[in-house]
Amino acid sequence: MKVFTLLQTVLFFILSPLAFAQNAKEQALPPASATEDWSVKPPLVTPAVYGVPPSDAIVLYRDEKDLDKWQHLNGDPVKWSTTNHELTIVPKTTDIETKQKYGSVQLHIEWKTPDPKEDKSNNRGNSGVFLMGLYELQIYESYNYDTRIYYNGQAGSIYKQQIPLVNASSQPQTWQSFDIVFNAPVFNEDKILKTPGYLTVFHNHVLILNHAEIKGPMVYLGYPSYSYHENKLPLRLQEHSSRVRFRNIWIREL
Repeated sequence: MKVFTLLQTVLFFILSPLAFAQNAKEQALPPASATEDWSVKPPLVTPAVYGVPPSDAIVLYRDEKDLDKWQHLNGDPVKWSTTNHELTIVPKTTDIETKQKYGSVQLHIEWKTPDPKEDKSNNRGNSGVFLMGLYELQIYESYNYDTRIYYNGQAGSIYKQQIPLVNASSQPQTWQSFDIVFNAPVFNEDKILKTPGYLTVFHNHVLILNHAEIKGPMVYLGYPSYSYHENKLPLRLQEHSSRVRFRNIWIREL
């Protein structure tokens, strides 16, 4: 009996501090309601379904009625052709841009490269999406690497800057998609760069750029670098002598 009592006493002194510490820890925790945030109620948005943008998106191109949202860089009306809800580049007509200006955005755009026989071997399905008219996400015929081009110039690259994580290109003359999250660069009041731009891109629903840093506006020769610009600028589509087609373009400001 004395041995049992002694064991009880020893266990009491060992376990009591542990129990006390656990109880104190539980008492120190705030109630669940203390971490519940009711300050901002997210607005309701009807999500996108095939061919229909989310309810809060700005439709940039659905059919020819939307051409009045675009212009050539000199302000002329768009000379690209429109058929069956498709917008097709007409070579030698120059780039087009939106009349409205944008900063950080979510952008959905569908595109199709022409028959490779139409284009020269080093210019197959060549076009580009220029965020803010400056930062190019490349469009190109890159299926199966049938067309040779430097990897930071293939479809889905930040042109001459960032190679896509994978090549998710489908065959020529098939519709492809880019779903883009663009974080615009930010400049300080003294017009010095504070934070660079970033791109996250899904090509045909496959992640190909994951918060990839943009090193500056696109340049073909030399190295890119930032210069101060407005916090909102037009979205631009490139005409590069290839009859690339577009459809179902919509955008959401972030």
